[in-house]
Amino acid sequence: MDSPARSPGTGESNEVWDLSTQLTKSESVSSTSDRDRRHSSSASGTSASANRDHSPASDGRRTRPSVTSIAASLPTVREMHHRRTSSQPSLAAPPLPHNSSLTASLNSEETVVSSKKVLTNFQKVAGRDPEIEARRLRKISRCNTEYFYQKGIYKRLMDWYDTSYNCLQNRTLGLFLKSRRRPALPSNDELIGLARHYYPARADLKVQVCDFGLGRAERTEISLGQIEEYWQAKPDWVDVRWIHAPLGLGLAHSSVEDIFLHDGQPGKEFENGGACGWPYLETEVLNIRSHQNFQEMRDVYLILSKMTELEEELDRSSFKNDENSSLQSDIEWRAKHLAMPANYWNLVSSDMPWQLSEGLAIGIRGPTEGLQPISRQIGQQTLCTHPFYRNCHMVRNIFRCFHRSDGILLTLSPMAGVNFLDQKLSQHLSEPADAIFDNENASAPGYVFSAFADQGSSTWHRRTVEWFLTYLITEVGVTPHSHRQGNNAPNLHFAYQAVINDLKRRRYAPWRKDETVRLVRDYLTCVDELTTVKLICQKQVDLFKGMQQDVRRFEAEDNRARRTPDFPQGESMHERVKWALTMVKSRHDTFESLLNDAKQSMEALFQLRSIEQNELAIVSDSQNKAVLIFTGVTIVFLPLSFFTSYYGMNLSTIVDTPRTEGYFWKVCGSAALFIVLVVTLGASRHWLKQMWKSRRSVKHHHNMV
Repeated sequence: MDSPARSPGTGESNEVWDLSTQLTKSESVSSTSDRDRRHSSSASGTSASANRDHSPASDGRRTRPSVTSIAASLPTVREMHHRRTSSQPSLAAPPLPHNSSLTASLNSEETVVSSKKVLTNFQKVAGRDPEIEARRLRKISRCNTEYFYQKGIYKRLMDWYDTSYNCLQNRTLGLFLKSRRRPALPSNDELIGLARHYYPARADLKVQVCDFGLGRAERTEISLGQIEEYWQAKPDWVDVRWIHAPLGLGLAHSSVEDIFLHDGQPGKEFENGGACGWPYLETEVLNIRSHQNFQEMRDVYLILSKMTELEEELDRSSFKNDENSSLQSDIEWRAKHLAMPANYWNLVSSDMPWQLSEGLAIGIRGPTEGLQPISRQIGQQTLCTHPFYRNCHMVRNIFRCFHRSDGILLTLSPMAGVNFLDQKLSQHLSEPADAIFDNENASAPGYVFSAFADQGSSTWHRRTVEWFLTYLITEVGVTPHSHRQGNNAPNLHFAYQAVINDLKRRRYAPWRKDETVRLVRDYLTCVDELTTVKLICQKQVDLFKGMQQDVRRFEAEDNRARRTPDFPQGESMHERVKWALTMVKSRHDTFESLLNDAKQSMEALFQLRSIEQNELAIVSDSQNKAVLIFTGVTIVFLPLSFFTSYYGMNLSTIVDTPRTEGYFWKVCGSAALFIVLVVTLGASRHWLKQMWKSRRSVKHHHNMV
């Protein structure tokens, strides 16, 4: 895959709270967007080139580029106004120049980004800006063109791999039938391109950089090979810089996290929300992925990772476009320290989503505890039997947050699935992973940016990284749900309730061979899924309970220091955490009830089948009595029939048969004895086999002694 070019950020507004206000604003935004966003980011090409001449640092690491650039040092008119107004104490957000409609909207309660208003009083959301939507569709079209090309290579690879197991049979049939010949394996260049398509090289991985300031927000898409440049500092107008990297637990994840924390002072500690001795927030997020795409990812990993002829080229491409000063060296040091090879497949394995049956990820610390897929086939979930979730697969991803006192937030998660459920779920699932962040109707992180794309941090209760982190993790932690779209799609608990009802109905279906075994397996799968979801919900409840104590401490510290809120009408951290805690508590209780219902239903199935077995035993007993009577009659009359038949034979009177009775007994008696011997050995073959094994084990034991 090509390395994404460094482009200026664009504030893409996708969520509209007031239709009339948005239509008024859209007329003026186009004329002022170029002027207001002249300085897209302080991490520009000028700053990168200006910092290459710096001398090495005293700590032995390579020089890290400074983000202080000429572009950032030239304030715009709006930035000068922000600096003047921010120095004046005010309880409400100051009015923004050159836009009377935006000023009116900021002073109105209708535009406060509140989860209560969004979730309880659903309002229709206006369509996206045509220019932004057209740009998003062009990006999807480019990604789909690449996907269809790689899909053809994937099909050829699978045709070759699936025929390799019956190699002798296919070679024999291939001599006569052309259709049974083994397909050709794609070339090495095609296989390398296939691996990079599903698992991009670490330096080429796309990272989102979102800046939020007073009345302004910008988003820039960079590569992981440029990430260190963007977390050194932020522009003066930015209150919070949010960097989101799609990295799962692994070597790259651990190195990025460590370098980020090393480059700045930590922010306020979440002592209760974080783990013991680790005051940072993390949660495990459920999201919906395409079953087909998930299967393709697993196939590509497990097949191509075993091809040694591809290793050298793939390993060279891992950091080919890396411009960071410390990332590659830190990963190599970490790999050596942990006795793990820092090869291509070890680095990209963290992109693999986790199935519900693969344990919990909360509490995992080191890169050695990440996921290692072991089988190609993906288990069929009972959730997929619901019509709305057909061809879907619910997966889990860790979502970890690290914040610093300089207002920079780093989030790491390979989550690339759908968070928000609506009637367009199948359409959302078909979108490429690189474009899912642009779809705020499907992605929770994408929605968080779009919620503040127009107003920036103007509606934040406090323009701090802790407030934004609280908003972000509460928004992501309560997904998946359909509340953002007015509950126009069945939520998970409704789907599982329908699945359990269908399992209950199947209990009373007419008896069919192996149906009970399949039904019990479906029950066990459903119970396993519900148990995992319940445990994740319990972890989320514990997280938000701890965060409640932390945000109370933060607010108490602000009150003692007499720091007034930047926008009192905005939603406070405590209100936000309280709402999220209510959501996850309700979900936890619902799934706990569903789990108990499924277990009781399975116990009822066992009881029902036990009763059926008892009835069958009674019927069988009556049949056995009838057979016993028939056997008794047979025992009496069978010898009589034998003797009458035997003594009634007269062989000498048969024409052309000079044989005697002795010859008859030699032939028929030998045949009867052979048949009886074969039947006896066949009936006692298991007993003979066990006796033979026991004799061999005893003999082997004596020989060892």
